[in-house]
Amino acid sequence: MEQAFTSVRDLGLAPTHSGKVREILDLGDPLLIITTDRISAFDCILPTPVPGKGKILNRVSAFWFHALRSLVATHLVSDREEEFPGDLAKLHEQLRGRWMLVRRAKRIPIECVVRGYLAGSGMQEYKQRGTVGGVPLPDGIPPYGRLPEPLFTPTTKEEVGHDRPVTFEELVDRIGRELSVQLRDLSLRIFQAAHAFAASKGLILADTKFEFGWIADRLTLIDEALTPDSSRFWDAEQYASGSPEPLDKEYVRAYLKGLDWDRNPPAPGLGAVQIAETYRRYMIVHDALGVGDEPPDLGELGAKRD
Repeated sequence: MEQAFTSVRDLGLAPTHSGKVREILDLGDPLLIITTDRISAFDCILPTPVPGKGKILNRVSAFWFHALRSLVATHLVSDREEEFPGDLAKLHEQLRGRWMLVRRAKRIPIECVVRGYLAGSGMQEYKQRGTVGGVPLPDGIPPYGRLPEPLFTPTTKEEVGHDRPVTFEELVDRIGRELSVQLRDLSLRIFQAAHAFAASKGLILADTKFEFGWIADRLTLIDEALTPDSSRFWDAEQYASGSPEPLDKEYVRAYLKGLDWDRNPPAPGLGAVQIAETYRRYMIVHDALGVGDEPPDLGELGAKRD
């Protein structure tokens, strides 16, 4: 396994912004996003990175940005290695495969969550109240079962502390009805297209989250897209035979839930087995989707439910 990459600071660079996983270098416009091998869970960065994970996330995001090009504007400018910024040419090898040039956007502080199946916090809410994201659902949906229709269940995007679920009407109070409807409808269309494509590759996209921003006056998909960090993926054949095995960060969350940890910093680390298994699961999604092949055009898939 390759050596982990955890920060551009190790290369003598000062990031303009450093998130849980991604760091931004301000080159003017476009910006340069670097995806590190850090991994977070329960809003904490774990002390043990997963070597190579950042490259997987970067390639998967770029694949989806290209594939969704006729469905939604994205902030991606380029991830082509021959277009790596010349001013940083001496660092190209260290950053190969984990960068993309993106347009500068004014971020909307909302996480646009779409759920197609009963899982995670949605499953717990359904057991307690018969709702998911405050939306009443029919009785009798089994654990991990497919929902009658995909649900838009947004959360706040907090700079400090935990994100908070909000109902659609609470979202309207925060950002207005017109933008709320735009975010909901666009999120659902993207999910429909991605779910259909993933299904054609033997994967189930159970849920995901998107972030949007404004570039000029155009609503634009930003940050990452449909990665195993931001989505739940299951193997379709294995799902049909019983409880699904996570091919995403849920594997890490499940491991951490079994430890004596109160979910406050500092977070515990992963062992060698968990690091290798996380990488393996992420690579299953990467390879199944066909990342590295010519990305499809998924515009038409966003207009119908698969």
